[in-house]
Amino acid sequence: MAIHKYNPTSPGRRNATVVRDPDITGGKPEKSLLVRLKRHSGRNSYGRLTSRHRGGGHKRKYRVIDFRRQHDGVPAVVAEIQYDPNRSANVALLHYANGRKSYIVAPLGLKKGATLLSGPEAEPKLGNVLELRHMPLGTVVHCVELEPGRGARLGRSAGSAIRLSSREGDYAQLILPSGEVRKVHLRCRATVGQVGNIDHSLVKLGKAGRNRWKGRRPKVRGTAQSAYAHPMGGGEGRTAGGRHPCSPWGKLSKGGKTRNPRRVTSRMIIRGRKKRR
Repeated sequence: MAIHKYNPTSPGRRNATVVRDPDITGGKPEKSLLVRLKRHSGRNSYGRLTSRHRGGGHKRKYRVIDFRRQHDGVPAVVAEIQYDPNRSANVALLHYANGRKSYIVAPLGLKKGATLLSGPEAEPKLGNVLELRHMPLGTVVHCVELEPGRGARLGRSAGSAIRLSSREGDYAQLILPSGEVRKVHLRCRATVGQVGNIDHSLVKLGKAGRNRWKGRRPKVRGTAQSAYAHPMGGGEGRTAGGRHPCSPWGKLSKGGKTRNPRRVTSRMIIRGRKKRR
């Protein structure tokens, strides 16, 4: 895996880089696992804009990912490792011995032709899925469930690696990439290994057009807008805004609490991701 830099044949190419992953084997997407992806451009069911700076972008179809891996005891062969436009990680196409096919998040080092297995009889090898109670301590995992049988929720993006640190009672302690230590039930399943495409964060887009291809529209600073358009706008010349950073509707954008107090997952956090002095 390497970052490829283009020759400066144009201003947009001068600083643009891409990832050339040798593990990607290509191949056409599996038609039975493709779903039409409807565009909402940041609007809800009422047509109101709820997420700004969204819209446009290249056409793409969604690859249905099997985050549960419930074909226990059935060996699967890695047929292809493909690029997925909907996520930062690559995906692997599995052909099961019973004729089924599915996509999974491709771990680092997974090769075409490898055989994977899920369930209690699976060994803790790269790409296999088993419960946390059957894994040795210190194992690096990804695609971890928060609740047994609900599918993977943690560690699904490129380069994610979660370490199984200890077990106590009915729970295991996991060290997340952010530094957070969280308790997860031992019956939750996880995939062995680290998510591939680890150089994804090193890519330089090089031009604004590549952001538009992703469906990201331009963002204008509040201090650069007119006074009627933003609370921090207006004034003669450049200003610092005159108040704490906020949204166009006056909601403070820094220091606010974003975690839902009605969810009970907070009590499972042993050490938060923010450093405390």
